[in-house]
Amino acid sequence: MSTQASTSGPLGQPRGIGFAILLAIVTLGIYTLYWVFKTQDEVKEHSGIGVGGVVGLVIYIVLSPVTWFLIPSDVGKMFKADGREAPFTGWTGLWLLLPIVGAFVWFIKVQGALNRYWESKAQRSVPAGN
Repeated sequence: MSTQASTSGPLGQPRGIGFAILLAIVTLGIYTLYWVFKTQDEVKEHSGIGVGGVVGLVIYIVLSPVTWFLIPSDVGKMFKADGREAPFTGWTGLWLLLPIVGAFVWFIKVQGALNRYWESKAQRSVPAGN
């Protein structure tokens, strides 16, 4: 893992929360593999924080509860590295201990924060007058 955090790498893609939940349900959870890979890959590419897509996916497949805490922790660290207040910490993973509802709360919090982050960074990178 990189010890140097920078928030100047390529931006991640905002994802529709409802659409992602629907895809996860329709694909019987297969979309979650893609989501975990892309989320961890984008955070690592943008900020140098986290384990990255491949390692993150392996962790998710082998020991998914670690991912419940790892993703929110890395997203929070990315916010801090950008000089912002972290919207949550790794402890957000505790939401997943609450059956069904907890998964929705966790995902909405995490993806919502990521969407706000990516959108705000995209707005800042657009030159004035465009």
